[in-house]
Parts: sequence; structure tokens; C-alpha cells
Amino acid sequence: MKKIEAIIQLSKLNEVQDALEDIGIDGMTVCEVKGFGRQNRHKETYRSQEYTVNFLPMIKLDLVVADEILDQAVTVVVQAAKTGSSGDGKVLISEVTEAACAMAI
Repeated sequence: MKKIEAIIQLSKLNEVQDALEDIGIDGMTVCEVKGFGRQNRHKETYRSQEYTVNFLPMIKLDLVVADEILDQAVTVVVQAAKTGSSGDGKVLISEVTEAACAMAI
């Protein structure tokens, strides 16, 4: 099994979720995160005041998939999350050696 961690833009969450559901992946964890990459800090104006934005709001998706569908899942995430502009995010893949299910008793 593999764990996919994807950092994507907020506006792309529904598209990514729908695309994953289309290939049979219906479980994931979603967190709101902040960060920056190559785009670094930038200036924005609000009510005539200029300020520096240090971190941009993003979404982090975590999902665990079988090895057999890893390539398909990564392709779907990348295609659905892509905007073509700086700040599209990252996809990280790691090995899952053990997993347990926490169930109510």
C-alpha cells in the first residue's frame, strides 16, 4: 500500500474529490494548511493598505491506496488539481508498511 499526500489549491478540492470517486476512491482525509513554495511571499492590497502574504491557504489530502492503483490515483489528482499557474501544489508518495482500522467496539 502507498500513502499519497497532495497539497492542492482550495478551489480544486471538489474537482479532485470527484475525479477520485470516478476511479473508485471514496475515502480520504482533508486538512486546511498554509504554506508557500516557489511563489514565495507576495503583496496584496486590502482597503488601500498593502500587506505581505507569507503563507497561502492550501488543502492537504491524505489517502492510502493499493499499489495496483497508485499510478492511476496520482495521475487523477495531478490532472484534476492542475491550473497551470505557480502554486498548484505537490504530490508526495510514501510506503505504508502497516495499517490498522480503529473501529468502535
